[in-house]
Amino acid sequence: MRPLTLPRLRIQVAHWHRRALVLTDTPDPDCPVCEGDGGTEYPYGDYDTGEYAGSDWDPCWCWNENRRWTLLPLPHRPRWMRRRTRHADPWTTEPPF
Repeated sequence: MRPLTLPRLRIQVAHWHRRALVLTDTPDPDCPVCEGDGGTEYPYGDYDTGEYAGSDWDPCWCWNENRRWTLLPLPHRPRWMRRRTRHADPWTTEPPF
Protein backbone atom coordinates (compact mmCIF):
# COMPACT_ATOMS: atom_id res chain seq x y z
CA MET A 1 0.00 0.00 0.00
CA ARG A 2 1.35 3.43 -0.94
CA PRO A 3 1.72 6.03 1.78
CA LEU A 4 -0.47 9.11 1.50
CA THR A 5 1.54 12.05 0.22
CA LEU A 6 0.43 15.63 0.21
CA PRO A 7 1.09 17.59 -2.97
CA ARG A 8 4.11 19.88 -3.02
CA LEU A 9 2.76 22.76 -5.06
CA ARG A 10 4.54 25.45 -7.07
CA ILE A 11 3.46 28.17 -9.46
CA GLN A 12 4.79 28.16 -13.02
CA VAL A 13 3.97 29.75 -16.37
CA ALA A 14 2.47 27.32 -18.88
CA HIS A 15 2.89 28.01 -22.59
CA TRP A 16 -0.17 26.25 -23.99
CA HIS A 17 -2.37 27.75 -26.66
CA ARG A 18 -2.48 30.75 -24.32
CA ARG A 19 -0.02 31.59 -21.55
CA ALA A 20 -1.34 31.01 -18.03
CA LEU A 21 -0.21 30.76 -14.42
CA VAL A 22 -0.56 27.14 -13.33
CA LEU A 23 -0.36 25.48 -9.92
CA THR A 24 1.51 22.18 -10.34
CA ASP A 25 2.66 19.28 -8.20
CA THR A 26 6.37 18.54 -7.78
CA PRO A 27 8.11 15.23 -6.99
CA ASP A 28 8.85 14.35 -3.38
CA PRO A 29 12.52 15.24 -2.72
CA ASP A 30 12.73 12.55 0.00
CA CYS A 31 11.32 9.72 -2.13
CA PRO A 32 13.46 6.57 -1.73
CA VAL A 33 12.45 5.25 -5.18
CA CYS A 34 13.17 8.19 -7.51
CA GLU A 35 15.28 10.38 -5.18
CA GLY A 36 13.27 13.48 -6.12
CA ASP A 37 13.50 13.10 -9.92
CA GLY A 38 9.84 12.11 -10.34
CA GLY A 39 10.59 8.86 -12.12
CA THR A 40 13.21 6.54 -13.50
CA GLU A 41 14.75 6.70 -16.96
CA TYR A 42 15.63 3.49 -18.78
CA PRO A 43 17.94 3.92 -21.78
CA TYR A 44 17.79 1.17 -24.36
CA GLY A 45 19.80 0.21 -27.41
CA ASP A 46 19.14 -1.07 -30.89
CA TYR A 47 18.95 -4.85 -31.06
CA ASP A 48 21.07 -5.21 -34.21
CA THR A 49 23.82 -2.62 -33.67
CA GLY A 50 23.79 -2.16 -29.90
CA GLU A 51 23.79 1.62 -30.32
CA TYR A 52 21.73 3.95 -28.13
CA ALA A 53 18.20 4.18 -29.57
CA GLY A 54 16.31 6.22 -26.95
CA SER A 55 15.02 5.97 -23.43
CA ASP A 56 11.79 5.19 -21.61
CA TRP A 57 10.45 7.08 -18.61
CA ASP A 58 8.56 5.42 -15.77
CA PRO A 59 6.93 8.00 -13.49
CA CYS A 60 7.16 7.43 -9.74
CA TRP A 61 4.15 7.03 -7.45
CA CYS A 62 5.20 10.12 -5.42
CA TRP A 63 4.34 12.51 -8.26
CA ASN A 64 1.44 12.97 -10.63
CA GLU A 65 2.60 15.03 -13.60
CA ASN A 66 -1.00 15.56 -14.72
CA ARG A 67 -2.03 17.21 -11.45
CA ARG A 68 -2.24 20.90 -12.32
CA TRP A 69 -4.74 23.70 -11.98
CA THR A 70 -4.95 26.85 -14.07
CA LEU A 71 -4.97 29.86 -11.76
CA LEU A 72 -4.96 32.81 -14.11
CA PRO A 73 -4.83 33.14 -17.89
CA LEU A 74 -2.25 35.76 -18.85
CA PRO A 75 -3.13 38.43 -21.39
CA HIS A 76 -1.46 38.55 -24.77
CA ARG A 77 1.27 41.14 -25.21
CA PRO A 78 0.46 43.99 -27.54
CA ARG A 79 2.15 43.67 -30.91
CA TRP A 80 4.42 46.67 -30.28
CA MET A 81 5.81 45.08 -27.07
CA ARG A 82 6.78 41.74 -28.61
CA ARG A 83 10.46 41.06 -29.06
CA ARG A 84 11.87 41.27 -32.50
CA THR A 85 14.43 38.66 -33.43
CA ARG A 86 17.57 39.75 -35.21
CA HIS A 87 19.36 37.33 -37.43
CA ALA A 88 22.77 38.98 -37.13
CA ASP A 89 25.75 36.91 -36.11
CA PRO A 90 26.69 37.95 -32.54
CA TRP A 91 30.32 36.83 -32.98
CA THR A 92 31.10 38.78 -36.10
CA THR A 93 34.24 40.92 -36.30
CA GLU A 94 32.61 43.54 -38.55
CA PRO A 95 31.98 46.97 -37.02
CA PRO A 96 28.30 47.84 -36.50
CA PHE A 97 28.34 50.71 -39.04
